[in-house]
Amino acid sequence: QVQFVESGGGLVQPGGSLRLSCAASGSIFSIYAMGWYRQAPGKQRELVAVITRSGSTNYADSVKGRFTISRDNAKNTVYLQMNSLKPEDTAAYYCNTQPIVWPDYWGQGTQVTVSS
Repeated sequence: QVQFVESGGGLVQPGGSLRLSCAASGSIFSIYAMGWYRQAPGKQRELVAVITRSGSTNYADSVKGRFTISRDNAKNTVYLQMNSLKPEDTAAYYCNTQPIVWPDYWGQGTQVTVSS
């Protein structure tokens, strides 16, 4: 079963921090690299950060140095620590495999709003 459950979003002031969590189906988590994606209103969904099964990471230029992706393989959970948040980080955040294996399977996402 393919399932992603995101949590941890909220309203934060510019410069603030949030930590997002995503619980994924165990069978998926043990096989695939995982990514955090985001979609702002009126924009296409974009890949923000990736972590491989072994823990190698990669980031979009827009978040490099501010966001950190990590994973807990025992808990089938991937995290996104977001620091120094900017208004342009406002979006719905989702996790999924990277590359996306099942394009029709997305979680409900978690909304991040950065505003004063």
